[in-house]
Amino acid sequence: MTTLGAVFRPQLAPERLRAVVRSAEDAGLDELWLWEDCFREGGISTAAAALAWTERVRIGVGLLPVPLRNVAVTAMEAATLHRMFPGRAVLGVGHGVQDWMGQVGARVESPVTLLREHLVALRALLRGERLTVDGRYVTLDDVALDWPPEGEVEVLAGATGPRTLRLTGEVADGTVLTASTSPEGVRRARRLIEEGRAAAGREATAHTVVVYLLTATGPGADERLRAELIAEGVGSEPDLGVAGDAGAVAEAVHWLADAGADSVILQPTGNEPDPEGFVRFAAEEVARRVGAAVV
Repeated sequence: MTTLGAVFRPQLAPERLRAVVRSAEDAGLDELWLWEDCFREGGISTAAAALAWTERVRIGVGLLPVPLRNVAVTAMEAATLHRMFPGRAVLGVGHGVQDWMGQVGARVESPVTLLREHLVALRALLRGERLTVDGRYVTLDDVALDWPPEGEVEVLAGATGPRTLRLTGEVADGTVLTASTSPEGVRRARRLIEEGRAAAGREATAHTVVVYLLTATGPGADERLRAELIAEGVGSEPDLGVAGDAGAVAEAVHWLADAGADSVILQPTGNEPDPEGFVRFAAEEVARRVGAAVV
């Protein structure tokens, strides 16, 4: 069954989050995802607030840029959320936008190496292991969490290129794909992820694929969608995004699910006029048509 969610975009001021989160909870949306975009809003702080304001909805963070964080800090924050809100936090990490990483002096020579080292150490720390690591970027000396999560937790990673997609299959528990991923792109990503899983002997383990779907509905939907695709430099790419009513959006969700997406997260345009209405639209209209996991 396809899980359906929506994004609270950081173009909205932080004080808007509570109303959107409460709308998602009240409408029965399965997942609400948050972004840590420089230089807007912090992923962990917004996730903690969203989890505290709700009882049921799962809160995803996609993504935490690994160049900005020592892996021990990532592990402590992740473990804290998982212990306080069991089963409701979904955390993803990624390279970060390289221009932004350069702006803060955190850009590295090999983002793939950093992501590998961060993922391996992060997953081990969250399993309660004690680590000594002397990597190219990750260094730990006899480090273990005093309060690791109780039970297994997923660590997802964002990916676009072939090397990173194979890496997520090899060392992550799931992969987050951007809204610039068409159904055919999801199929290609799945193949590359499976190559990584096979290389690591992880074929028997579960691997969740999360895909964002740029979505516009209501007055001016076509124009808003088109403008955002052009702004993102993918205006000429086929099969990206959807504009229209719940039926049209549900059809686009089905295309991504058929291509291999386990979870489809509706991403409103940056100028969505009614964020609260958007999450209600996702939960009450789209989810019913796709048979999504909505409580």
